[in-house]
Amino acid sequence: MKQILPILLSFLLLTGCSGNSTDGYQQITQEEAKEMMDTQEVIILDVREQDEYDSGHIPGAVLLPVGSIDEDTATEVIPEKDSTVLVYCRSGNRSKTASSALAELGYTNIYEFGGISTWPYETES
Repeated sequence: MKQILPILLSFLLLTGCSGNSTDGYQQITQEEAKEMMDTQEVIILDVREQDEYDSGHIPGAVLLPVGSIDEDTATEVIPEKDSTVLVYCRSGNRSKTASSALAELGYTNIYEFGGISTWPYETES
């Protein structure tokens, strides 16, 4: 029983606390996003406007403003539907909208992690 408990807790954490997947994407913490950036091949997607992006963004992030997301623009930035995509904006509202839009377009590995306003790691201009 002592050996089963850690496995069960891990399973619950991975499935129950991994965020909202009913909209076709998962919500994760900024710490989880940073770990994924450091250990996996990911696309970091900034869905703010150009001037916001220019004033500071996460290193390696590509810009795709939420209002411009459609099949064509998404395919330019994310050619493979099964790519791991980490989505952020300023505060977390637009990134949720963008993540849902990408899921509706058929993208399967979308992770939304909120806004750059609370990002505790490096940014660049």
